[in-house]
Amino acid sequence: MIDAANHKKKLPGNGQKIKVALTTLGCKVNQCDSAAMADQLKAADFELIPFSAPADAYIINTCTVTAIADFQARQLIRRAFRQNPSACIVVTGCYAQTQSSSLAGMEGVTLVVDNEQKYQISKILYDIMNIESSPRTQKAVWKEQLISTPSRLSGRTRAFFKVQDGCNAFCSYCIVPFARGRSRSLPASRLLEGIHQFVAQDYREIVLTGIHLGDYGRDLQPRTNLAKTLALFLPKYPDVRFRLSSIEPKEITEELLELFLLYDNLCPHLHIPLQSGDDTILRAMKRGYDGSFYRMLIEKAVKSIAHIAVGVDVMTGFPGEGEQEFHNTMELLTNLPIAYLHVFPYSERPGTEALNLHPKVSEKVKKERATILRELGKRKKETFSRRFLGQILPVLVEHSKDKKTGLWKGISHNYLSVLLQQASCASVNQLVNVRIEQYQENRLRGNVDHEK
Repeated sequence: MIDAANHKKKLPGNGQKIKVALTTLGCKVNQCDSAAMADQLKAADFELIPFSAPADAYIINTCTVTAIADFQARQLIRRAFRQNPSACIVVTGCYAQTQSSSLAGMEGVTLVVDNEQKYQISKILYDIMNIESSPRTQKAVWKEQLISTPSRLSGRTRAFFKVQDGCNAFCSYCIVPFARGRSRSLPASRLLEGIHQFVAQDYREIVLTGIHLGDYGRDLQPRTNLAKTLALFLPKYPDVRFRLSSIEPKEITEELLELFLLYDNLCPHLHIPLQSGDDTILRAMKRGYDGSFYRMLIEKAVKSIAHIAVGVDVMTGFPGEGEQEFHNTMELLTNLPIAYLHVFPYSERPGTEALNLHPKVSEKVKKERATILRELGKRKKETFSRRFLGQILPVLVEHSKDKKTGLWKGISHNYLSVLLQQASCASVNQLVNVRIEQYQENRLRGNVDHEK
């Protein structure tokens, strides 16, 4: 931790609770961390309020995967300071881990907390606000640094469960291993306990997430892997859907693919980062596979698993990406049977090997290529979605309605967004069969099929 300033804190009087505003940038892992921090703060008698309101303390859980994420974090710090210049402002997360000194120098920042100390957030707030911590506060501190008791993400129908953290891969462009540390897994016994708790909270879908999810279990004793661990609980909860977050290509094994065929409650959805379709660029990125390997993997998954949606991360503008390299990426993606794309322009990150690679790609060219890839992603999404017109899909109905149409919405087992034209509040948090009738404005529409 780095103390940034000794601001005089204006605390509430007359026995009022201390108001804390918490906001999050970045990935689902960060959101899981924030949900756990929120639970801990509530248990320690803090009052959580929206980040837009005047608070006694602000906590900003940052991301640093791109320069834009860094910029957004600085904006949030300035916004908090404007809302209450006398408040405690605590900055944590991956940006805080990698650039603590620069953040500590920002006006208004009280404390910079690294990722390993997030689990002490309630005690930290009591310390910097000069309040004596109570036994209840002390009990609220996490007992394990990797993860806390499973926490409900506010307003979400689906549960996101962080079962792994850190990364050992050190791809040449990626700052995440520096921010998150070495790969470490939640012991299988605690993972099973967490799933049981989520099921007891009436979640109908649980998303397993991690910084490097496919690396799960390699650090445990006895050593295990993701597929073996999934097989422990998939048959126990046949009425609960389980979904995997991003999985690296070389970690999608025969053993893992077999589980999709054995268990209907493992959602037919894989998000598999590609980053580039050019072999020279992939080597420079230190990705450990080539385009041919990736193509055969995707084709095998799509051929063997019915209805599967395959999502892809792709980066453009990596050093050395000329017209031919970009063409190779476009050609590979155009011919792959994928469902959607996540497109990221390359962003230089401090401390990474790619900083020293040349030639650089201009921001103008990065933007142009990203636009081309996103247009391809739209076409891929529409093509995949239209395959299911006239079919029946199992859909989990979400708590909130679509703001534009006022219709109830949900997500299918294969990650398609569906608007429900004749659903009611009785359908919320239920798995319903929906007959898909049309594709409109990037989403499917359908009606609940009561006969199926």
